[in-house]
Amino acid sequence: MNVIDLERQLKQPGTPFVLDVREAWEYAQGHVPEAQLVPLGELEQRIGEVPRDRAVAVICQSGQRSLAAAAYLIALGYPQVANVDGGTTAWVERGFAVTR
Repeated sequence: MNVIDLERQLKQPGTPFVLDVREAWEYAQGHVPEAQLVPLGELEQRIGEVPRDRAVAVICQSGQRSLAAAAYLIALGYPQVANVDGGTTAWVERGFAVTR
């Protein structure tokens, strides 16, 4: 999924759960509004925080950590998982709002 698609989906009913897998200090610098932080290194222990009944859009800074997290969720049987290409870098470059 690209950031344009994510931004569009966040304006619609039934928005995806945005899972930010960066570190807390990165998240504090700015994140997609409504994104929930679960750092990649904590995902296994905190998997209960990721809903199975919603689409999940996984994001990080550039798309590498989120790709690993998305693969993990798919392996666990999550039905709708997307990696956000370009991550928050692409989000900011597009001029989309961030929450600090």
